[in-house]
Formats: sequence, C-alpha cells, structure tokens
Amino acid sequence: MKKHIQLFEGERLDKVNEDLWLIQKKNGLTFGTDALLLAAFLPKMPGKIALDFGAGTGIISMLCATRSKFRRIYAIEAQAEFAELIERNAEINRLAARIRSVCRDIRTLSPETLGFEADVVFTNPPYMRADSGLHNLSQIKTIARHEVLGDIADFCAAAAKNLKFGGKFFAVYRPERMSELLCAMQNAGIEPKRLCFVCPDAKSRPSLFLIEGKKGAAAGMRVLPPLLMYASKAHDTYTDAFAYIYEHGDFPDEIR
Repeated sequence: MKKHIQLFEGERLDKVNEDLWLIQKKNGLTFGTDALLLAAFLPKMPGKIALDFGAGTGIISMLCATRSKFRRIYAIEAQAEFAELIERNAEINRLAARIRSVCRDIRTLSPETLGFEADVVFTNPPYMRADSGLHNLSQIKTIARHEVLGDIADFCAAAAKNLKFGGKFFAVYRPERMSELLCAMQNAGIEPKRLCFVCPDAKSRPSLFLIEGKKGAAAGMRVLPPLLMYASKAHDTYTDAFAYIYEHGDFPDEIR
C-alpha cells in the first residue's frame, strides 16, 4: 500500500499504532504519546457522534475509528493544510466513511453550522499560553503548541456549546495547568468526572493527565490510579498497563 501513497514536499510517511499509515508534515507536530493515551482513554460509544477539536493530522480520530469507538467523528481543524491532510489520511487508511474533516476555528463552531449537537468532544489542545515560551519558526507548529487560535477556556466553551445535555468531554493536558482546565470546564457547565495522572515511572511526577467531564452533571470526580509508562527509571521496559494500551488501544480495567 505504501508505494501508492503520494507525498508532497515537506511531508513524511510513518506507520504507527493500529497499522495506520500517517502522513505528517516535517515542520509540524508529529504523533506522540499524548495522542495515543487520549485515544485509549476514550470509552467505546459505537452509536455516538464525536467531535475532535484541533485534530491536526487526524491521528486521534483514526485511532478511535479503527477501534469503532464512535459511529462518526468530525475532525475540526482551523488550519486548511491540516484539514486537507486529515482527508488524505482518512482516505489512505480506508476510514473516510467514519471521519469527516471540517476546516473551522472551534470558536466559531455551533450546532447550527454543524447541523447537530454532538455526543462527545475530545481534544489534545495546545498546552502553552500564546505569550509563553519561545515560538517555533514554523507557524503551523506554533499554532499547534500555543493558544494562538483559542485558549483552554475557549475550547471548553466551544465543547459545551456543541455538546448535547449529558454529553461527554475528554482532554489530555499538562499538570501545571490543571487548575485552569478544571475551572474552564466548570465555568462552561462541564463537570469533571474522571481523572487519571500519567507518570513516566514510579519515581517521577506526572507529565500528563487525562480528564473526562459531563455537560450538566452534578459535582463529584473519581481519581483513577496513576498510569505508569515505564517499569524502571531507565525507561527501557513498558509497564504491563502501558504495554496493554499499545496493544489494545484501550485502558486496562484496573485503571479505567
């Protein structure tokens, strides 16, 4: 199949989890652990419609589609070149019937423009504030890393606006900004319900966390056992839980 995939200048082709072929831009963000973890954290809801906010290459949508987690996924991406890339990636992996690319800023998205209210919104949003850190020379990478096209409050507000009452919101984010995300969710009417910290190993602080929220729910959040990625400080062997995620694209029962 690989020899039939057309690449343009500045692109590369990689084979990733679930035997997916992924076209990526050399000057853009590439497939990483946070995307894999968020896809695994999402439960199977095969009859539901999901929105992927800031979809990038579409990898999280594709990981979900190969596991039939949702009936259909709308991959929302503001950058036109990535919206087009999502279409190509869905096509070469025979997932075009399940994934639709929508080129739109999430801040302008509404049930009227979509034509429906979604059951699920999931997102791997930019982690850095627009005015923080060094901006990369690549504009597309800067947009992916920094809150240029909306901050975390914008993402949560857009999720609430486009979710059904009782709809689910899922995100992967950095621990140092945890309070901002939780406040943004509650301010938007999305109650945090399930939280999992991700640690490189047993001796390290969390490097990521995964969160599930529910629109219109009552207060009450369940904190799951932390997910350890590596069995030792040397980072040469995966834990059984992380190996399970790589193999099955889902969280093991003892963590979920």
